[in-house]
Amino acid sequence: MRHRFPGAALVALSLLVTPGAAAAAPADAAGPVPRPVERFARQTLPAGDGWAADGVGTTGGSAAAADQVHLVRTRAELVDALGGDNATNRTNATPKVIVVDGVIDGFEAADGSLLGCADLADPEYSQAAYLAAYDPAVWGMVPPTGPLEAARVRSVANQTKQTQINVGPNTTIVGLRGATLTGLTLMIDTANNVILRNLTFDDARDCFPAWSPTDGATGNWNSQYDQVSVRRSEHVWVDHNTFTDGDNPDSAQPVYFGRPYQVHDGSLDITHTASLVTASYNRFVGRDKLMLIGSSNTVGPDVGRLKVTLHHNMFDRVLQRLPRVRFGQVDVYNNWYRLSGEGFEYAVGVGVQSAAYVENNHFTLGAGIAAEDLLYDWGGTAVTTRGNWVRADGDRARPVDLVAAYNATHDPDLGTDAGWTPALRHGQVLPAPLVPLVVGALAGANRLPL
Repeated sequence: MRHRFPGAALVALSLLVTPGAAAAAPADAAGPVPRPVERFARQTLPAGDGWAADGVGTTGGSAAAADQVHLVRTRAELVDALGGDNATNRTNATPKVIVVDGVIDGFEAADGSLLGCADLADPEYSQAAYLAAYDPAVWGMVPPTGPLEAARVRSVANQTKQTQINVGPNTTIVGLRGATLTGLTLMIDTANNVILRNLTFDDARDCFPAWSPTDGATGNWNSQYDQVSVRRSEHVWVDHNTFTDGDNPDSAQPVYFGRPYQVHDGSLDITHTASLVTASYNRFVGRDKLMLIGSSNTVGPDVGRLKVTLHHNMFDRVLQRLPRVRFGQVDVYNNWYRLSGEGFEYAVGVGVQSAAYVENNHFTLGAGIAAEDLLYDWGGTAVTTRGNWVRADGDRARPVDLVAAYNATHDPDLGTDAGWTPALRHGQVLPAPLVPLVVGALAGANRLPL
């Protein structure tokens, strides 16, 4: 069957494959990387493709020598390819290309067996004892302290050592078809020039969530681990990945102290002065908290940082932080928001000194969600929105002024000028009505020619 695409869709398709550097002849303990795969894995961010293209651009591990091209199938092989010692890999700036084959589990022990939460728990910690000790009916609505909380913190340290995989500068990690990183966090901290492509991130669960009784009116459980965390780093490209909780969604967790026992945190959080990040053609599926850009309202180091571009991503049945922005100039264009399900809170969070530019996105809304629900005021003052379309449940798609819709039902009003205009965009910006066609077909892992 011959498929016909509108001209703009053909433009989008043509952007997927970018010429890469010449291939080298690699050798690796897990086997050689096929030359066509290596050529693909050495690709760099196209010129002008969002904030990560600013200045020197983003090249990842494209300059890797032959002995720094790795095929990995286990947690141990991944850590070894990143430098050999998870505790110090974050400082390993040697250019490296890592190709993931199959499923790598962050809970995998050195002998290949899978650890459980009980294996990582401190000897003085148990969930049952924790719940009994800090039940608000017994403890009150004050933060937990004492031996059990200290044991929980030590348990978190044990899990961090096991499931947080530290990535150093000048690194590319690419997945073959079906490549999955489960039960782990990729931590990009003080690591400039990193590329992540064609990976499925699944169930980065926290074994030891913290009870925070002062978080909100009735308290909340808070978890520790993002699927990808970008901190104090520049020039990061996150492209064609899928983020999911798999068969362990937060909606299936129990309720303790009257609040959901949340075991997942963000999908892709960009915090602690990070900047110059492009996230493109990713698919976020069935998750709660997705993307926090800026971690604190404190005016200080984040000012002038947190510059992020989000384009051609699919936000599929997700609930909040799509993204939530503080301080940064964040370009949000040509994304498809397919929103439904109980618990939806908002799409774009307008935070302190944020400057989001939201253009030509398409919002498909399920029952109970309206255009005025798509923005949320987290202490910001203005957001630029233009060219966006909404298709409300049972209605046809139509243009929408997101700020006007928000201001009609909320006080105080948000302003309409974020104070800047994006200049770093690669290729043609799609009209919003075409966005579901292109993004639905192309976003996510396993859609690249690997």
